[in-house]
Amino acid sequence: MIGTRLKLARASSGLSLRDLAERMGNVVSAQAIGKYERNEDMPGSRALMALATALGVSESYLLSDEELTLEGVDFRKKRTAKEEATIEAQTLQLLERYLAVEDMLGLKSVEWEQPRSAPYPLHDVRDAEDAARSVREEWGLGHDPVPKLAELLEERGIKVLSIDLEDIDGLAARVMRKERDAARVIVVRKDIWSERKRFTLAHELGHMVMTPTAGVDDESAANRFAGAFLMPADVVRAEVGAQRSAISIGELVAIKERFGVSVQAIAYRCLDLGIIDRKAFSFLFKEFTKRGWRKKPFEEPARIPPEYEEPKRFERLCYRALAEGVIGESRAAEMLGITLQALDKRLAEAA
Repeated sequence: MIGTRLKLARASSGLSLRDLAERMGNVVSAQAIGKYERNEDMPGSRALMALATALGVSESYLLSDEELTLEGVDFRKKRTAKEEATIEAQTLQLLERYLAVEDMLGLKSVEWEQPRSAPYPLHDVRDAEDAARSVREEWGLGHDPVPKLAELLEERGIKVLSIDLEDIDGLAARVMRKERDAARVIVVRKDIWSERKRFTLAHELGHMVMTPTAGVDDESAANRFAGAFLMPADVVRAEVGAQRSAISIGELVAIKERFGVSVQAIAYRCLDLGIIDRKAFSFLFKEFTKRGWRKKPFEEPARIPPEYEEPKRFERLCYRALAEGVIGESRAAEMLGITLQALDKRLAEAA
């Protein structure tokens, strides 16, 4: 039935029933659309075409019987039900295209490569250090900085989606499909600097692999995990020293260029490891505030552009499906969310 798909597409667009009716040129009323969403009626061909056009989806999408649901989504900042529904709908729509192109190519990658020892029980925030170390060991990452974290996570079977989000850097969830194993997804905000994206990706990975016991702050634990995963303790101590009375801004920027994280994350990491004390840490953050680095647009030195940590696997799969004749150009453009003209331009540039 069309109801679930229609409601999802409308939520993704942030439209009310009345807004959608107006965008359709009032081909049908808001009340009629409500009946479609409740599966009390089915749209005729003219109404179906108008709905698809107004929502920027295909008619086949609206008529599909594939059912996806998100589980375990935790919006850690309070937001309205409409805002949550919009984010979840955008996530599901993009993820469905991702899973569809995998199926078309006969790829089995819905199961993520969960570290053998996960989930790690946490009795204290500091246990996140051991969890991060174990993930690195079990994934064979050694101690070197991870160059592109989004790519690494996708290689391990986690779907990474980049979406235009407001006032939220990221989230993680399980995606349930009818008669299939759950897929794991991390959503990251598209337009933020990549040093923030990298910390967000590692933070959400922490939520996926750790199980805090009662009384442990899971947000603090995920932050500690992210710092430890991106900046292993032994490497940081070798780079900075075991104990320092102060660290200069120039040194922090140089360390940032090695690890690909913000200077603020480095300062927190040094505090967590006991390299600097609370007094030195407070001095640094006063300096960060004075320089305007703690508020939007978070313009620290040596910024890493957003596209550096932009996930690319879905896009590559769409081009592969097109090249192998599995899908045509119209379908490829629809899946990528671009026009045919934009697709032709991309293909010409890549030739």
